Amino acid sequence: MHRIRVPRFETASSPTASRVLSATKSIDTKCEMQLRHVLWGMGLRFRKNVRDLPGKPDIVFTKQRVVVFCDGDFWHGRNWPARKQRLHKGANALYWTKKIGANIQRDRLLDQDLQRLGWKVLRLWESDILEYPNRCALEIANVVHPVT
Repeated sequence: MHRIRVPRFETASSPTASRVLSATKSIDTKCEMQLRHVLWGMGLRFRKNVRDLPGKPDIVFTKQRVVVFCDGDFWHGRNWPARKQRLHKGANALYWTKKIGANIQRDRLLDQDLQRLGWKVLRLWESDILEYPNRCALEIANVVHPVT
């Protein structure tokens, strides 16, 4: 599997930044729980946060070999060119652009690894899930149980 070098802060982060980062959840986020609730209501059964798979996918349909990642807009670089420009104007710009750039690269490599292992990979944006949970669940359902 691939290894990505994760950037480190050059200087100590502010107490506010430390507090915000330490409070950031990696599992059972609001969007994951909302999406799982809708999927469960549709009768779809799955596993969550499967550690044996690269990237520890948020939702896994084992029999159908489908994995779903609920990607945070900030952390995974949604609208990356525009976000990158905004980050360049803020504090620790170099760190954040490297960090999110590494996340984007890692996501691509994880997708390739999972596909090589025979898995279908779906990545959904956090804001899309929160705004359109039913639409996102239908997108997943169509991959898990395609209509022929």
